Amino acid sequence: MSNPQHEHPHGHPAPPAGPHAGHRDHHQGHGDHANAATHGQAMPGGHVNSAVDEEHHVHSHGEHAGHSTAMFKNRFWWSLILSVPVVIFSPMVAHLLGYHVPEFPGSNWIAPVLGTIIFVYGGTPFLKGGLQEIRSRQPGMMLLIAMAITVAFLASWVTTLGVGGLDLDFWWELALLVTIMLLGHWMEMRALGAASSALDALAELLPDTAEKIPDHGGAPVAVPIAELTVGDTVLVRSGARVPADGQIVDGAAEFDESMITGESQPVDRGPGDTVVAGTVATDNTVRVRIEATGEDTTLAGIQRMVADAQDSSSRAQALADRAAALLFWFALAAGIITAIVWTLIGSPDDAVTRTVTVLVIACPHALGLAIPLVIAISTERAAKAGVLIKDRLALEKMRSIDVVLFDKTGTLTEGAHAVAGTAPVPGVTEGRLLAVAAAAEADSEHSVARAIVTAATEHPEASAQPLRGTGFRAASGRGVQATVDGTEVLVGGPNMLREFDLATPTEITETTEAWADRGAGVLHVVQDGQIIGAVAVEDRVRPESRAAVRALQHHGVKVAMITGDARQVAQAVGVDLGINEVFAEVLPQDKDTKVTELQQRGLSVAMVGDGVNDAPALARAEVGIAIGAGTDVAMESAGVVLADNDPRAVLSIIELSHASYRKMIQNLVWAAGYNIAAVPLAAGVLAPIGFVLSPAVGAILMSLSTIIVALNAQLLRRTDLDPAHLATTTAEDRNAAARSAAPAATH
Repeated sequence: MSNPQHEHPHGHPAPPAGPHAGHRDHHQGHGDHANAATHGQAMPGGHVNSAVDEEHHVHSHGEHAGHSTAMFKNRFWWSLILSVPVVIFSPMVAHLLGYHVPEFPGSNWIAPVLGTIIFVYGGTPFLKGGLQEIRSRQPGMMLLIAMAITVAFLASWVTTLGVGGLDLDFWWELALLVTIMLLGHWMEMRALGAASSALDALAELLPDTAEKIPDHGGAPVAVPIAELTVGDTVLVRSGARVPADGQIVDGAAEFDESMITGESQPVDRGPGDTVVAGTVATDNTVRVRIEATGEDTTLAGIQRMVADAQDSSSRAQALADRAAALLFWFALAAGIITAIVWTLIGSPDDAVTRTVTVLVIACPHALGLAIPLVIAISTERAAKAGVLIKDRLALEKMRSIDVVLFDKTGTLTEGAHAVAGTAPVPGVTEGRLLAVAAAAEADSEHSVARAIVTAATEHPEASAQPLRGTGFRAASGRGVQATVDGTEVLVGGPNMLREFDLATPTEITETTEAWADRGAGVLHVVQDGQIIGAVAVEDRVRPESRAAVRALQHHGVKVAMITGDARQVAQAVGVDLGINEVFAEVLPQDKDTKVTELQQRGLSVAMVGDGVNDAPALARAEVGIAIGAGTDVAMESAGVVLADNDPRAVLSIIELSHASYRKMIQNLVWAAGYNIAAVPLAAGVLAPIGFVLSPAVGAILMSLSTIIVALNAQLLRRTDLDPAHLATTTAEDRNAAARSAAPAATH
């Protein structure tokens, strides 16, 4: 919703026709209408549930293409179980720990057999991933792991079979390497959030069937929406969803368009107005002539934009892959040089031993856990701070954001009407004006009525006057009428004044015109044919918004605002909050375009929104942030979801992004540092002075590196992500917010 227009909020224009219809100045209607919370119809089982099972979510991009969380989980647990006897029966481990390997007939084959099972069962995802990286000529983590486990597997079998006299028993190292890498990838995929499909959530907005009115007349017939064609007429009952874009030909109703616009209040639609597929008629039954179906509907257009934007943003590489690609070439080069050098100096046996050792320890456990551990802990910390991280890349990118683009309504503002001022005529007190208006509005479910009743309840004088209205009647688009204290009372906007041929008293004209100029809804109160005053109703700016804008700008991040509201409304909010740039009167398709426009200036954009019409922009931006009170589609399209509506939580994301990136870099530097030191030593660069890193010592260093990485990641838990601490809301912020939507002093 937004500030109610001074048409008493009922006389909006219909949304523009066309494939992207559905967004306009959301100045809501005011009348007796159904509670928006009770609308809607049960969705038939034919639709795919938007909440995809996290355990079985299959990734379609990157190194996890075709892999599910459950697959990594199952392979990890089975590999862990099989690894225990492999480690226990390893002579190298027994030597390190000082115990004797249990001996019985066939005991020598426990490690080879179970190690082979682990290699085939647990290692398959890495082997397939490695082949995919070879084909795409983009070596990364999968190829690095595949190389290490393959070399360890072959060397161990050569040793087991006694070929060449080599002593390279890596069965235990192979088992632990596969198991730990499976654990790392399982943790990583769980931390990705297993986001449910935004496109499925969009599809759920449509009913499976529609009530088509036969051309020859007669009773409506239920038909699948796929059978609707342009020109058909359908019956949309109260509480039902519009099956396809069309134009109302008979009847009038208030439509809940929140699933399309993110705006919480119903709007009036009558004959000749356009309605959009997925929206809900809340109070009356209407007949709609279909003008667009299937791929031509507004929802389909939004679906295409979301799909295109998500696809374009999924091509970025993860930080771990970049490090793994460099490490792969380093390990490969080190292995080749080691083989050549030891062969040239006349030690072919040492050449094989040294090369195998280099290639095996070139993939330390630390690298496999460096990123997943940070992601897992940062995701947990974020959740406790009311931030759901669904996309690891979104978290990584947040540290380098140049501008945060906020949707105005429900994000920077509270998204609910509130009385912002009163203007009683001389001889009438503010309390009396509110008491009379509230009595007339008491039986209405509209948010404007609720705002007036709330203001009267909180006003000392108004609350002391127990007035009661009877004979309540609502006139859609004009206002309400009731009998209060024996007098006829009307509450409405300019349409009502024109209908009853009334003019605003000169004593309050200056005040009401000022309200109208800033975009507030102006409601006149008429008692027995005489205007006794006016009330301004508008959306209230959140006190946290000022703190959020101020803190972001302090961090060098620009703040922009985008809205479908009239320019004067948007500019007033922008000036009030000190926002750097304001985009007003923006249609749904243009929200996506505005993000692109900012990006073309060379800016990295984070978009904060809550509506379906925000979904393409959320997906297009480098980071999409959906507020928790927004629509399911907006949340599915975003990489980050805020549990509540506090815009200061954006600071929490930025802080976590910086902290987690530091930990990632520290862990990767440590893992790389291990390789830089261990690989040359394993290759035998210090052999001339009598020092050669044995496979056993290399394994110990590998374990130590893993422990250090794990402990370092735990330090993330100390990061303070409390929005109240990162962007302090002052008493002045709270007072300013209260002034923006509190009854003014007696006029």
